[in-house]
Parts: sequence; C-alpha cells; structure tokens
Amino acid sequence: MLRVENITYKIGKKTLLNNVSATFDSGKLNIIIGPNGAGKSTLIKVICNQIRANEGAIYYGNKNSQAYTQSELAQIRAVLSQSIELTFPLKVWEVVLMGRYPHFTGKPHAKDEAACEEAMRLFDVWELADRNYMTLSGGEKQRVNFARVMAQIWYATEGEHRYLILDEPLTFLDVHFQFQFMHKLISLLKDEKFVVIGVVHDLSLAARFADTILLLVDGKTLSCGNKYDVLTKENIKQAYHLEPHIVEERENNLLYLYFK
Repeated sequence: MLRVENITYKIGKKTLLNNVSATFDSGKLNIIIGPNGAGKSTLIKVICNQIRANEGAIYYGNKNSQAYTQSELAQIRAVLSQSIELTFPLKVWEVVLMGRYPHFTGKPHAKDEAACEEAMRLFDVWELADRNYMTLSGGEKQRVNFARVMAQIWYATEGEHRYLILDEPLTFLDVHFQFQFMHKLISLLKDEKFVVIGVVHDLSLAARFADTILLLVDGKTLSCGNKYDVLTKENIKQAYHLEPHIVEERENNLLYLYFK
C-alpha cells in the first residue's frame, strides 16, 4: 500500500494542500478527483518526491519515501505526468526504452528489451515501434507513454510492491481507449502487490472503475473511501456545484451519475 499522512504543502502564504491523509491499497484502483485547483496534481508530485511537503509524510509500504534514493524509488515506482511532448525526434521504441533507464547503464539487457516489447504489446503500440514519436497523434503518444511507464516497473523487485502513479492519464484518449485503458489497469491489479493511483476528471469513469476515491476541494480532503460513500449528492454538489442523479447497482458493483 501507499500511505499519505497529514500532508501540508505551501507556496509562500498560499496553502495548496492542507493536512491531507489517505491510504491507497494494493490490488485496488485508487482514484483522486476534485475540481480545478483542488490540489490533485500537487499531491501527485508530493507522493512522487518531485516536491517536498512542508508537513507530513508519504509511506511506500512501511518505508518513508524520503528513505529511498531516487534510483531506488525509480526501480519500483513509475509516474505518468500530464506532459507527453518531446522537443526532439525519437523512434517510439526509444521512448519506451526510457522507462528502463533506472535498470541499466550503457546498453540495455535482453530483459529490458523484453519488458519494452511486452509493455508495447499490452498497450497496442508495438506496430508503431519504428515510427517517429513526433508524428503520432495525441492518443497514440499517450499510449506510448503508458508502455514507457509500465516497462519501468514491468518486473517486480524482490520484497517490494510496484507503484504506478498516473496524473490525468485519459486526457488524449477517445472513449474506446479510455475504457480499454481502465480495463487494462484492472487486469494489472490481479497482482496484489501492485498499487495504482490515478487522477481523473471524469466522475462517470471514477464511479465505474474506482475502488477507493479521494475527493479534494481547496487542498483539503472532502471525502475518502469507497465510491458509494464519496460520490454522494452532497459531496458532488459541494465540490462541483452540480446536482447529480445517482443510480446504484451494488450487487454488480456499479454506480451511475447523471447531471441535470
């Protein structure tokens, strides 16, 4: 699991995160939601050690994230950020191979190349391997980057969980690939030592797929727990100023949201 404990992050006098706590279990799909400016991406950066909180701590399993070196963390944790652009041309397979950089120096091993191929096949971009990355569509680039981050943690490290952190991963995907990607995440979670945390904007997708949801508003936790407890009329109205109609099918673990 990954645990967030009492995280506060400030820039000058502005508080972007205020005493945020949550537990993200392995084998579960953990989703962070909230309106613009709620602190979602800031929390992702704190979780990934890209920025350091003023107060609080992040635990990977039972180990404080600050106890890892950057190299150690990169071998067990992969991060997909919002930016997928490159300023220089590379072939697709070279972009995916970047995910394996924490695992070798100099020349990649056969194991690294195998991880890249398998990850590319998983996300249906193997046929693009020799394409110039800069000529791809936004959706194709996103799928290539899915393969890159998965290649990074394709093999488990003994005694460690694997952590996949996704900041708005569905931005460039059409509806078909959004659903396909979410189903692929669920298949990965059959490994009970795999932790996935993602930021999404689409509340319907969160309602459909999430096991645990953290709802942030103005840098604070409005609600955290299972989707039925978090995606209530009261919470959605307070966070998004919208009046939802909610249909539950708990026997099938389904929750539907409609907006007037």
